[in-house]
Amino acid sequence: MMQEDMQSRGEALVAAARAGDAKTARRHTDFFVLGHRVDEGIPYWEQAVAAGDAFSHYTLARYRKIRGDRPAAEALYRAVADRHSGCAYGLGVLLKENGDPEAAEWFRRGWEDGRNLDCKIEFGKHLAAEGRLDEAPKFLMSDVEIGDIAVFRWVQLFESIREEFDRVGADLDAAEAAGDGDAAATALRPLFDLEKHFRDYPGLTVEAAGYYRRASALSASARVDHAVFLTETADDASWPEARGLLIHAHEEGYDGAPYVLGVLHEQRGDLADAEHWYGLAAGAGHPAAQWNLGILCKRQRRYEEAEHWFRQVGEDDEDVVAQLERIAALREEGAFAPGKDLRRLPALRERAETGDVDASYAYGNILRDWAGTADRHVVRWIEPAALAGDPEAAYDLAELYNSLRRPALRDHWYRRSAEAGNHDACNEMGWLSEFHRDYQEAERWYVRAAADGSSLNAMLAGKLKAQRGAYGEAEPLLRRVWEESGDAAYRTEAAGYYGVALHRLGRLAEAVEPLRAAAAKWDDDVRARYSRDDLTVLARMADPGKELAEVEAVLIGWAAGSSGTSGLRA
Repeated sequence: MMQEDMQSRGEALVAAARAGDAKTARRHTDFFVLGHRVDEGIPYWEQAVAAGDAFSHYTLARYRKIRGDRPAAEALYRAVADRHSGCAYGLGVLLKENGDPEAAEWFRRGWEDGRNLDCKIEFGKHLAAEGRLDEAPKFLMSDVEIGDIAVFRWVQLFESIREEFDRVGADLDAAEAAGDGDAAATALRPLFDLEKHFRDYPGLTVEAAGYYRRASALSASARVDHAVFLTETADDASWPEARGLLIHAHEEGYDGAPYVLGVLHEQRGDLADAEHWYGLAAGAGHPAAQWNLGILCKRQRRYEEAEHWFRQVGEDDEDVVAQLERIAALREEGAFAPGKDLRRLPALRERAETGDVDASYAYGNILRDWAGTADRHVVRWIEPAALAGDPEAAYDLAELYNSLRRPALRDHWYRRSAEAGNHDACNEMGWLSEFHRDYQEAERWYVRAAADGSSLNAMLAGKLKAQRGAYGEAEPLLRRVWEESGDAAYRTEAAGYYGVALHRLGRLAEAVEPLRAAAAKWDDDVRARYSRDDLTVLARMADPGKELAEVEAVLIGWAAGSSGTSGLRA
């Protein structure tokens, strides 16, 4: 793509925007977007935005968001959301990611004013998230047209949840009429499979909680299920109620309650309480409690107690044998890495609660890595160090938010970490940019990631450079992978692009070996790792077999020409 062509296209885009010719402006925008020339398109989109072109607002907002400037993206979307349904949708998504209830209004307006199907689906999901389960499918099925097949997935989901809720309610009616606690507990079982939806549709938990409450009145085991439901779906304020349900079940003699209390206390990082409840359950012969207590004691270097509880599980158990062997090895090693030593936790917590961010970070890491603490209870210990500018803590916080499915916070902290120099975070930012087809931004992040000496990051950076046509920049990165990465699967991909770079740089004889190696394994090592439906990725992918044929044909031609010349001279 020539610079002059991009300039003429950009100038035509701006001229069309100033003339109010939205169709032509979009056509020139597509030239930059589909050509993956975002850097070159941005100055022209900025001018087109100033001229009022709505699609340029939409396009520039998307890339501002991808590149981390969410406030600028929001301003661009908001400026024309009342007249451009794509911007209404983009604004709604951004606000939803921020947890802002205003998102629903823009989804509604994007559907009602612009007939944007994505907005309709999101507003239907919003209704379900508010617990308006009967309204959601009715809304989605309203004004359905040919081609609106995407709504049916959500209609089927919400109708199936309604059916399951109704079945639970009917079974509880029967259990209550009979005063049958076992039947009440059994009636709850369909809710277990629905819990995966409660995070996305929190309003559904109100109705579900009512069913758990009804069953709890009849059954100790149902009280345990109710407690677990509360800890999984509600905030930390629900913990006293959940703990009370479990203690009630324990006092009634339900033998599973102490074990669950142990698990939940361990997830919260309350190890002394966890040990107390595990001990009650383990003493009563609960194998899982005995195992967990053995692990807890082992991590605290209380080896004799750990061995006792593991043997209670069964000395012939393969996992028990492995744990006993590991304890023997630990005794022999003597030393114990500080980051694995649970005995440090009380002192670290005391320092953390006085504002020591390093102690808080160390405490959170031990809890997460070695104490069985759930990620949602670790965030508050890692966050202070991340806020203080520690790139490793910022990366760990991003990882926590990733596991908690909080994408906006995940990406914020990956970016903070990457900008502070964490190479793993740079890799994540590269992946995120590549996922959104912003290949130029992805290339920059992978280059920064490759500064750690990683062959994988060098391959990713070199590949994008080769795809962009920057063969001279790609060559040293790809050569490093080719020479150093051994049997790694990504070496095949690196070999393919290294061969392409050598070919384009005119180093044909050198290109043969990497191209042959890549062509032999390309389908298994490379093509199989990418979706057959991702036409953009497939269109950008190298074809080492084709490249090899071209290189060998030229080399054969050169050899033949050289031979003929030699014959004439003879």
